[in-house]
Amino acid sequence: MKNDFLTMIEQADTIAITGHVRPDGDCVGSTVGLYNYIISNYDKQVQIYLEEFSKDFLFLHDADKISHTPTDQVYDLCIAVDCGDKERQGDFLPIFEHAKHTMCVDHHISNPGFGEVCYVDAEACSAAEALYKLMEQDKINKNAAEALYMGIVHDTGVFKHSNTTKSAMSIAGDLIEKGANPSFIIDETFYKKTFVANKLLGIALTKAEQHADGRIISTVLETEDFRKSGAGKIDTDGIVDQLRITEGTETAVFIYQTGEDEYKISLRSNNIVDVSRISCNHGGGGHVRAAGFSMQGDIKEILAGVIEEIKEQLC
Repeated sequence: MKNDFLTMIEQADTIAITGHVRPDGDCVGSTVGLYNYIISNYDKQVQIYLEEFSKDFLFLHDADKISHTPTDQVYDLCIAVDCGDKERQGDFLPIFEHAKHTMCVDHHISNPGFGEVCYVDAEACSAAEALYKLMEQDKINKNAAEALYMGIVHDTGVFKHSNTTKSAMSIAGDLIEKGANPSFIIDETFYKKTFVANKLLGIALTKAEQHADGRIISTVLETEDFRKSGAGKIDTDGIVDQLRITEGTETAVFIYQTGEDEYKISLRSNNIVDVSRISCNHGGGGHVRAAGFSMQGDIKEILAGVIEEIKEQLC
């Protein structure tokens, strides 16, 4: 697979890189890491296509060159990164479908497999780790190393989630040797929050409820909550994990409104519940301990249904 990955890059003159909707730290880090790896080792025309993301990630080299607008250009190769299925590319899916050749690099166990070449490393902690394994390590420069390190940091929750493995730690160490600055990346992109993000977190915690004798915790943010705090959807990062670390919690449920009767559901578990199974039941995806999906309907019914599915695994 490593040879296929490198060969397809070598044979393409124009390359598009896409990620998933609502790009997080791993999505941005892995796509930017791949971009910097390619442009530093090959003479190629490369462009990343992602939705708007946190300004905290703009310190990454060339992150400011990412396009947030779809294009009609037909690329020799399109690489979808960190996408559990091809639809997760959102408005940029046509770029992938119209490309002459396609590739998927991912780490979600729920990924059904798509693209001409599909590399899904379910053992990897992040898409960044999956990419690192495909690259020639001695050709990873500082710019690529910083981006890949950020991806690993975000998907492992700063090396504290259950997906933190010996491999992840070893790779992170190598990326530090290549120039990644751990303290800056962790503080500036993971722990630092804007004032409005903190206000939104406060509202979320105030509205939180416990279920199943405290083993499940949930909170719901509606359009009015975003208006009151002055926050946007991008400011929801970290809320579900803050719920998860509540004492006695096995599974955290964070729901926020994205449209008229439309909601995004994020799930996190600590030891027992396979949240990817629940997510897949509703057309979503993710990992055993971290997953998400979207639903339409009455919010009370949605929450009650999710709680019941979690309880089934707690019995």
